[in-house]
Amino acid sequence: MQKDTREKIGLLLGVLGVICFSLTLPSTSIAVEYFGTTVAGLGRTVLAAILVVVVLIVRKEKLPSLRHFKSLLMVAFGAVLGFPLLTSWAMKSLPVSHGAVELALLPLATAGFAMFRAGERPSLKFWISSIMGSAAVIMYALHLGFGQLQFADLALLTAVFILGLSYAEGGVLARELGSWQVIAWAIIIGAPFFIIPVGLSLTADMLHAPLQAWVSLIYLSVVSQFLAYVAWYSGMAMGGIARVSQVQYLQPFLMILFATIFLGESITLFTLVIAIIVVFSVVLGKNASVSKKEVHTQEMMNKDA
Repeated sequence: MQKDTREKIGLLLGVLGVICFSLTLPSTSIAVEYFGTTVAGLGRTVLAAILVVVVLIVRKEKLPSLRHFKSLLMVAFGAVLGFPLLTSWAMKSLPVSHGAVELALLPLATAGFAMFRAGERPSLKFWISSIMGSAAVIMYALHLGFGQLQFADLALLTAVFILGLSYAEGGVLARELGSWQVIAWAIIIGAPFFIIPVGLSLTADMLHAPLQAWVSLIYLSVVSQFLAYVAWYSGMAMGGIARVSQVQYLQPFLMILFATIFLGESITLFTLVIAIIVVFSVVLGKNASVSKKEVHTQEMMNKDA
């Protein structure tokens, strides 16, 4: 395959991944209404694990080594446990457009953790952009919360924090395990622990949930929790991380668009302006220069070992 064709396919896969992720909050908002926080937040992993096991067996993927286990736990804690559970809880009381603005900070959080994980010093430009984006989100949350942060806002910001950390850790681990394999093994690690709480949360009334609720839950399980990661990581591998990652800036606006189409939410000019400010700060932060920390070579070798 020619380089240009490969890059174009990578970019298309990246766009597909972002579109899939952008439907996560609307789907969560629908699913949590009928299935509750635990089933919508953790049940998606249990269902996704079935698909993941089949894929891993068909592809005859090797088990990760014990030295990868710590990093996989961090990925599982953020992408498999923390983010789905916190966003499911937050979507019980917040509109999707509200969540879209706050989750727009995710690329910046990921970039920040990636810098520290790589032993780099973020520049002043990065810190300025981080403060600007965070201040815009907090101002937005305070405005909609009538002068105070709601617990749901804190849940979303915490979700951004821990998912950014797990993304950064997963990015480092992907160099050894492969791109999508990271989230696959994280799902396998997390799913067994979720079976009991999910099982205890199931009720007979859930069987009578409308079709859109079941479609939303299946979407969260099959697409948001796994296939979207396959498209996203494969896209970056083929099209280049720097180029493909730029399409992430579309995500908050796509979330707002889908919230309008599927949930009938009314979008205010204030919401759009804040979203633009946050995305602008993320662009500045991700493109900020960094400097390497001066660490003795032998010390770094010992740490990697």
